Amino acid sequence: MLNLEKNFLKKRILIYGLGKSGLSTYSFLKKSNAISLFDDQIIAKKKIKDSNTTYKEITKKEFDYIIISPGIDINNCKLSRFLKKNHKKIYTDLDIFYSRYAFNQKITITGTNGKSTTAKLLYDILKDQKKDVRLVGNIGNPILLEKKIKKDTIFVIEASSYQLEYSKLFKTNISIILNITPDHLERHKTINKYVGAKFKLIKNQSKNDIAILNTRNFYIKRELKNKKFAPSILKIGKYTSDKFIKKIDNYYFDTDGNKENLTFVLKVSKLLNLKNNLLLKTLKSFKGLSFRQEIIHNSKFLKVINDSKATSFSSSDKLLRSLKNIYWIMGGLPKKGDKFLLKKNDCKNIKLYIFGQNQNFFINQLKNKMEFQSFLNLKTLMAKIFLDIKNENNFIKKTILFSPASASFDSFRNFEERGKHFNKLIKKYIK
Repeated sequence: MLNLEKNFLKKRILIYGLGKSGLSTYSFLKKSNAISLFDDQIIAKKKIKDSNTTYKEITKKEFDYIIISPGIDINNCKLSRFLKKNHKKIYTDLDIFYSRYAFNQKITITGTNGKSTTAKLLYDILKDQKKDVRLVGNIGNPILLEKKIKKDTIFVIEASSYQLEYSKLFKTNISIILNITPDHLERHKTINKYVGAKFKLIKNQSKNDIAILNTRNFYIKRELKNKKFAPSILKIGKYTSDKFIKKIDNYYFDTDGNKENLTFVLKVSKLLNLKNNLLLKTLKSFKGLSFRQEIIHNSKFLKVINDSKATSFSSSDKLLRSLKNIYWIMGGLPKKGDKFLLKKNDCKNIKLYIFGQNQNFFINQLKNKMEFQSFLNLKTLMAKIFLDIKNENNFIKKTILFSPASASFDSFRNFEERGKHFNKLIKKYIK
């Protein structure tokens, strides 16, 4: 183990990847180290013109550490051979963060679905309890951009499998794994490697730490059965009771996915001995994040949910199970190895509307489970869906669910742009 106090000081460091993570790492380390920078993309290299290093120069240099951005896949990048040769020197911004702030309390959340919502909910709760809390990682600021950090500063960290995969030093006081379903297999190749990346969070903890795990989940349950871990394991087997949900009186927590997220947050709140009256106040007013199961319209006969963040079948499943009379809008770039697991009996209340260039993939997966229509784009789809609703029984409440269950890159830059486009189209039909 490295000496934490002397990590990343007066070292020769290569930063590979000049996105948000790489640039924040550069800003954090540049005063006390000899830094070299590299990115596969020419556009990224132009962000810091004077400090870039060529591929040829890198292969001739000796580095103490190589800090790579989460988006770098060492099996598929320009420095692949160099990285494999120097694998022991690879670290991440999480490692740098931990080396400087090892004694601050850290609560780290990972999982396939619900990470951002759970992190934001916990952050809001701690903030309303007058704690000095920072929301960092995959959500909020890059972790190394935070300033004015004190001894009592608490970090709520959203960590992806990409971030955890190459981290070596990072350790958290409380770890949370919400759920695991097959995802990012184009990067991890197998589900076992994906699970391994998630569980690295637990593996790095000590006996004084706590792990909160969803034992309703097959992959988490299997991992616990096959391996032993040092921290105290708190198992989540049941969701928050309906009685408590009624007490909160916030329809945001009516769906199974948000009940699951809430259950973990309440467990952490109990561990931290938070004030119950302030906790309830935060829960009553929590509205969630944009494009993540976001209710953008709710009237007597129609609810509209924008869940553009849903990029796999598993991220749509819980909503589909929780709602009735659903007009499901989906389509985009399918995830490798993704499968729709709901049975035909679970889909009786669903009418499916598919859009985009990859319709055949979705039709083949879903055609025997529910009735469907397909469209080239969202605009034509929206016209048809409101025509169908008009012709249906208007005294039964219906739900338009925009949960694409696929990546957005076939038509949009990201899920946010896709979500905004959907909201814009909806405004034409709902005043």
